[in-house]
Amino acid sequence: MSLLCCVDVGSTFTKAALVDTDGGTLVATGSHRTTVGSDVLHGLDAAVAATGHTPDGLLVCSSAGGGLRLAVIGYERLVTAQAGHRVGLSAGARVVHVAAGRLDRAGLAELRAARPDVVLLVGGTDGGDADTIGHNAARLAAARWRVPTVLAGNADCREHLAALLAAARVPVVAVGNVLPAIGVLDPGPARAAIRQMFLQHVIGGKRLSRGPRFASLVRAATPDAVLSGVELLAAHTGQDLLVVDVGGATTDVYSVLVPDAEQLAGVRDEVAGTLWAARTVEGDLGMRWSAPGVVAAALLEKLLDPDEAAALDAAAAARAEHPGFVADDGTERAVDRRLAELAVTVALRRHARGEAAVAGGPRRGGRDLRDVRTAIGSGGVLRHSPPPVAHAVLGAGLGDTAGGWPLPRETRVVVDSSYILAAAGLLAASHPAAAAALLAAELR
Repeated sequence: MSLLCCVDVGSTFTKAALVDTDGGTLVATGSHRTTVGSDVLHGLDAAVAATGHTPDGLLVCSSAGGGLRLAVIGYERLVTAQAGHRVGLSAGARVVHVAAGRLDRAGLAELRAARPDVVLLVGGTDGGDADTIGHNAARLAAARWRVPTVLAGNADCREHLAALLAAARVPVVAVGNVLPAIGVLDPGPARAAIRQMFLQHVIGGKRLSRGPRFASLVRAATPDAVLSGVELLAAHTGQDLLVVDVGGATTDVYSVLVPDAEQLAGVRDEVAGTLWAARTVEGDLGMRWSAPGVVAAALLEKLLDPDEAAALDAAAAARAEHPGFVADDGTERAVDRRLAELAVTVALRRHARGEAAVAGGPRRGGRDLRDVRTAIGSGGVLRHSPPPVAHAVLGAGLGDTAGGWPLPRETRVVVDSSYILAAAGLLAASHPAAAAALLAAELR
């Protein structure tokens, strides 16, 4: 056997999956609390040791220390800025700031206040507007901006602006336009560049570990690895696929949609383009740090009455104050289940309905999930629940008839109890056959 250990260093727990790459089989798993307070390698090595084997190699993804914080600067909020936002989410980032139009002094201050790890600078289709992205690049250069920047806008001015930023000592990489033409979204080059910036600049900058070893092991941000696993599974099944990952701080929703002939012909395309493999991040929906946000969001969505909200809010506040809280009795487990149901339901509503770029404006970026054939649940609250409970939690969102979006018509539900999606995503580039076999075996 050739054993590779795929490790996900999460914000709370570090999870290891030992895989025989010859047969694509899961040999063992292990976990340990993430040791952010000292050195994440302590928790990583402990999780690997918990598998009971010595692997031939390690592949690591990480969302520790807040993961990857991305800011997007675009030309127009409803077009290139929104396209950049979608690409950033697909790259495994948490988008903490979106700006549209020309950066002024106030806009630059807001950008700094968002504390991004990476900036995605976009604007203009190829051959289109070059003034706005040119102004914004010059503004960053003059401001002595030192945050790594991915330049993915109008091809006509890309080389000139990259040279301008580099001369001002801005770490920059220039790639193909995320929106080369209206309605055409090309996420691949920018997604790869954001991953490159994450590995080169962000991991070490978070000071999660002493020395270079941890940075040398990490291959991707965890959400980026998960989306790669989701894309691989969808490619092998040939069907629409949905994943809901309920975490302590965020609830992430991934979907891969197989386009039909009408969609490929552009009949239903948006001006900002369609991303067939997409992810949304709900930073106010989580089981611990963001538990109060679940209650607040559920109230706004009319999923809770005021009395239940008041009772649930106290429990949510306690969980946010003590993120290491463990629900060890029937009452607390029932609270966790309810919070998870609400987080899943609200996250699915937002993912499927899309978002309004301005208050009261049209929703864009929604996902048609009617043809989803497999829905996968992930996250500790689902992993540690009995299968009927985990399936019921996901079912609450999948059966949400009041959500304002068309529900999946025929869906089987699976729980990723061994965090296989992240492992498969890590293996996909170097061992695609093993990754596919692993997914087929573990996510029946």
